[in-house]
Amino acid sequence: MGDRERLDAWFLGEVLPLEPALMRFLRRNWRNDSDVADLRQELYVRLYDAARTALPLQTRPFVFTAARNLLISHARRARVVSIEVVADLEALDVMADSVTPERNVEARDELRRLQAGLDRLPPRCREVVMLRRIAGLSQKEAAAQMGVSEDTVEKQMVYGMRALIDFMLGGSGRLRRSGVADKTKRGRV
Repeated sequence: MGDRERLDAWFLGEVLPLEPALMRFLRRNWRNDSDVADLRQELYVRLYDAARTALPLQTRPFVFTAARNLLISHARRARVVSIEVVADLEALDVMADSVTPERNVEARDELRRLQAGLDRLPPRCREVVMLRRIAGLSQKEAAAQMGVSEDTVEKQMVYGMRALIDFMLGGSGRLRRSGVADKTKRGRV
């Protein structure tokens, strides 16, 4: 049996029978049901290409680890990624060949750094970020809960996310508000 035939037999005999469980996994862990079929197809292409090098010793963990990585990849590429989505994906109970103790330590360090960045934010800004990105509230819902205008929530969110990004990338994480002082520095006023 040639390599192509062996690969096809592996895919048909070991991967495709996992499809019902795989579809449940994708539906449970991806918020947009209309994307699930496309995610499955993209995963199948990735699995087939990866197996060309060598067939995995254990197909089920290989398939579900690849599915988890695909979801994380898609979540990272999204314009705005909810911390909750990433946390949900990280919490999946999937045997992972690629999850090493070093990667676990690195992920914990990133979470600690994120918490430190959140702790550096002013209270109102931190509350907005927590309500919008962790609790998943809409701008309107967060404004109502805090008793402030939606405009205030929007501005605090922008300031907070900029500060968090700066902090996560090694900066000071200080809030930078554009206003008269910034415009004066640039000679616009």
